[in-house]
Amino acid sequence: MAPVLPAAATQVGAAGQRRSRVAYLLLGPGMGWLAIFFAIPLVTLLFTSLQAPVPGSRGAYVPAFQVSNYANAMLEYWPQFLRSLLYAGSATILALIIAYPLAYYIAFKAGRWRALLLVLVVAPSFASFLLRTYAWRTILSDEGPVTTFFNFLHVLPEDRILSTGIAVVAGLTYNFLPFMILPLYAALERMDPRLIEAAGDLYASAFTTFWKVTWPLSLPGVVAGTLLTFIPAAGDYINAELLGSPQNRMIGNAIEVNFIEFRDYPTASALSFILMAAILAMVFSYIRKAGTEELV
Repeated sequence: MAPVLPAAATQVGAAGQRRSRVAYLLLGPGMGWLAIFFAIPLVTLLFTSLQAPVPGSRGAYVPAFQVSNYANAMLEYWPQFLRSLLYAGSATILALIIAYPLAYYIAFKAGRWRALLLVLVVAPSFASFLLRTYAWRTILSDEGPVTTFFNFLHVLPEDRILSTGIAVVAGLTYNFLPFMILPLYAALERMDPRLIEAAGDLYASAFTTFWKVTWPLSLPGVVAGTLLTFIPAAGDYINAELLGSPQNRMIGNAIEVNFIEFRDYPTASALSFILMAAILAMVFSYIRKAGTEELV
């Protein structure tokens, strides 16, 4: 004969089941949103990337399993793919170099000006991404003060900045800089200042304190900031379109042209999947190398 559970144990089990149901109900809206706006479009994109063209009909395709679309896309657009990684990587490194001192100052030295400085960091994002990029066309124009100054120093290889890779990287760095500053600030602001004081009490130099204490504790912010900068920069096409030349086009430009102008939906979808797979592989490898697997 099975033992009879006490009434208290039965009540605890019922309460646990109710909490479980409530948790699933709370997850429902988010999971539904992901299914409708992420999972279903992703599956649709995958099927589109495998479609075959209808002979003699532009922009018409039929369901198929044409894996060669991926090979053909890479054979044709591998320069844009590599250029995207190069430009995005350069912009990420520049953003980190610019953002770290600024985030450090806001976190430790700004005092009562901290809130104002944070507002100034995010204020450019209130304007349109397109308008901000157009503004850089004026800033980097051939007759502008920036180009004139660097031409005076004779450091520009083409005597200009606009319509070069330098302009594209500068635009990417500027547009995605807040995505680097804010995670760095969040990581630095959570640090216990007494750790830095303890390093000084142990006669550590300023550089040793930074390298042994501040930098390791800020690594989660560094990893988050570099990912938030690199991922959208690699897929961006606005900066290359407005600030670069046809020789500076990125993979985002190839996807945009194939999808809108050529109506070659399988190639555009294949390029999107290749870019996504490459970024995911690099992200997981980067997180493991950085020793911050908890961010995954």
